[in-house]
Formats: sequence, C-alpha cells, structure tokens
Amino acid sequence: MVQYNSFDSWGWLESLSPDVLAQVEVQLGDVRDIESVVRLVEGADIVYHLAALIAIPYSYRSPRSYVDTNVTGTLNVLEAARKLRTPRMVHTSTSEVYGTARTVPITEQHPLQGQSPYSASKIGADKLAESYHLSFELPVATLRPFNTYGPRQSARAVIPTVLSQLAAGAKSLRLGDLRPTRDFNFVTDTAAAFVAVGEAPDEAVLGRVLNSGTGVETSIGSLVRLICEVVGKDVEVVEEEARLRPSGSEVMRLVADSSKLRAATGWKPAVELREGLMRAASWFGDPANLARYKSTKYTI
Repeated sequence: MVQYNSFDSWGWLESLSPDVLAQVEVQLGDVRDIESVVRLVEGADIVYHLAALIAIPYSYRSPRSYVDTNVTGTLNVLEAARKLRTPRMVHTSTSEVYGTARTVPITEQHPLQGQSPYSASKIGADKLAESYHLSFELPVATLRPFNTYGPRQSARAVIPTVLSQLAAGAKSLRLGDLRPTRDFNFVTDTAAAFVAVGEAPDEAVLGRVLNSGTGVETSIGSLVRLICEVVGKDVEVVEEEARLRPSGSEVMRLVADSSKLRAATGWKPAVELREGLMRAASWFGDPANLARYKSTKYTI
C-alpha cells in the first residue's frame, strides 16, 4: 500500500529494478481508511504492517496525525485481519517505545515509556495488537526493530543527515545531541528479521513481542567519527539547537537484547556497522540518489 496521492507517486518503490517491480502490485490507499485496508488485506496469507508516521520531531508539531495513522491505522489493519481471518499478521513496533534504557541490554520486558507523541502512538498500536491476540486469538506477532539505516532512509534520521551533507561537500556538519546511544541495524538485517517472523512456526512467534538488534551500543558522536573515517573526510561538527529534542523527550540510551528472536527464528544480524556504513555511503554518493535529499535543510 502506498498512501494515495494525485501524482500516482510510488516513492522509492519507483527506483526498484524492472524485474523486481514486476513482482510488486502497488495499491494506492490510506491506512486510516478501513475500506482501503480491507481491499488490500483480502486474500493475503501474511500481512506485514509497517504503515506509520515515523519522524519524532514532527510528532511534537502534529501529534493528532500520529494517533490517526499509528493507532487508528493499526486498529484498521487488526480489524481487517480479524474479519478476513488472515493466517498471520506481523506488526511493526519500535525501540523508541522503551524510552531511555533503565537496564541494558533492553529485553522485551523493559518498561514502556512514551517520551514523545510518536513513541506514545506506537505504544498504543502495540497494545492494540496485544489485545487482539488475547481477545480474539488473532495470529499476530510484533517485531520491535532497533535503529535501522541504509539506502533510501528518511532524511530526518542521523545517518542520512551526515552522509548527505558530506556527499554534498559540506565543510561542517549540523547535528543535534551527540551523547545518545543507539543500536544500529543495516536495512537488510531488519528486512530479514521481518521475513523470519513471517515464516516461523506459530508457536514460536504468535502473541509475542520480539526485539531485533545487534546488541552493539554506539553513541551518535562515535557514529559521526566512524562515518567521517569511512568516507575519508574530517569536518567540524556544529550543534544546532533546532535539531535538539526537548530534554525530557530525548532517549539517551538504546541497545537491544534480541535473544528471544534469535532463539525463535534463528535470525541474526549479518552486516557490521562499518560495512553497513560503507554500503550506505556508496549509495548516498551517487548523484542521482543524493538529488532526492535536501542536504542543506533540516528535515523534521
């Protein structure tokens, strides 16, 4: 499903190679519209629910849109799967629901903390998925990926922010807080985790929340230094106030314990951070790809 627009734009899907795109049926719709969702879900063996608003800074500006899309949209997908008796649904959570780590590494039993309207909306969505499994025996599993990065990533994330500025020839990097830590996962590893949950035996995943992450904790400051090393550039880093989260909303520490996912499915990450950054840097270094990003503008 691609959100309906009058330009019939499919976003990054249009950059797929013709042989891959030939295997994809794109439907314009809106996850907030139950009829759109039902039309898409009908006849599906597995529903992977990734439709969401994702940018944390924009959730400060427009919180209601996050409830409409992330909470009500998830309700629509769950209800469609229930009515149509879909054999399996894989719901997408986020590590942001944990907030700043109280204990590390973070297991699925860690308390949930709504430190932004975005994270609160995802907590709501997760709990709806839980309730549909317990109330209606809906065959749903929840995957909780930690920070995913790679080609085509949203411009509002830190790695595209750094790589696009460097590729555009910036002499200094404009960033937010460098202290928070994250667990970075290359996109192919996150995609593999979704497939693993979709294909695992029922008893291994249904009704469960499962973290996907490397278990490696990296600060934003260390990440920036590694990116500069990978691309062979040494630039000044400037903290820009507009890029800072409110102090109580910033999630200072995230690192995954993904042992349950590994035990349930055999999944494990295959791409180390340096290798993943090299792949991402190569992609962002292509002028055709870089042209899709506004490297001089702060994207919320």
